[in-house]
Amino acid sequence: MIDGWFIPLVGLVSFFLTSALRRYALSRSLIDIPNARSSHSVPTPRGGGVAIVLAFTLALGLLLSANLVTLFEFCAIAGAGALVAVIGFVDDHGHIAARWRLLGHFCAASWLLLWLGGLPAVPFFGGVIDLGWLGHVFAVFYLVWLLNLYNFMDGIDGIAGVEAICVCLGACLLYWIGGTPQLIWAPLLLSVAVAGFLYWNFPPARIFMGDAGSGFLGIVLGGLSLQAASVSANLLWGWLILLGVFIVDASYTLFRRLLRGDKIYEAHRSHAYQVASRRFGSHLAVTMAVGAINVLWLLPISVCVTRYGLDGSLGLVLGYAPLLVLTIKFRAGELEKASI
Repeated sequence: MIDGWFIPLVGLVSFFLTSALRRYALSRSLIDIPNARSSHSVPTPRGGGVAIVLAFTLALGLLLSANLVTLFEFCAIAGAGALVAVIGFVDDHGHIAARWRLLGHFCAASWLLLWLGGLPAVPFFGGVIDLGWLGHVFAVFYLVWLLNLYNFMDGIDGIAGVEAICVCLGACLLYWIGGTPQLIWAPLLLSVAVAGFLYWNFPPARIFMGDAGSGFLGIVLGGLSLQAASVSANLLWGWLILLGVFIVDASYTLFRRLLRGDKIYEAHRSHAYQVASRRFGSHLAVTMAVGAINVLWLLPISVCVTRYGLDGSLGLVLGYAPLLVLTIKFRAGELEKASI
């Protein structure tokens, strides 16, 4: 077993690594300079998310040594996360063409699925769907979309960190009340690693996460959701509900931009959360609102699904419906001149 001191140690490692990365970014001029497509107004160093990558990967290795994760789970999550983080790190320092980034993301997702064994049968509106090999293909696209949407949604101070902490701690609660406490360690330690970074990224941010950190978080959260699904299919629904704020905003915005013929990898600031931050003149207000939605709306619904028998697909619709209304209200995906 792991001693109690290990939990705050992960946070401290992340905290001090972020501080060191901030100094490194400043020395190497790895600075995000505000432009017309930015949501920030002050030049800010980037790449602090590498601290999350290193702290959590170290924690995952110690969980493996304590037999709290299996070798398959370690290879799946650490391997895929490391590949995505390396791609993001290189892109943060220069530029990788979108097609090569996407190829790397599909390789990482396929690696993760190979070790975890794919997508299990899931309950759906009272029945059970087993997609077989097609489900594994779907799971690869799910992971690739999740890691990219996390990158898209990391656009204002603190939002990606708050989302990750809320989702991970929410999952820990689902595991605790659902009788699967053996799953708690990984999301708990990921939330602690993110908290160490969030000190530096909370509004007003002193360093940004960067693609290495956001992509890593996206695929690791996806991997943890599939790990949970292998234990209980309803837990996958719980994870999808907990991730609702990011999934709905990113998916709806992407859909609108595709319809308009935009280049989807081109920087923009038309997500609902970005429009809201301009409308209210505050990153902090929007970031805290995301946390409140997670805790007060999405978490109770996910508890009802995993503990009290609410159908997962119905819970997903219930959780996502008001989020979709908000996303439409803020005119996500529209040209900026039409959204302010």
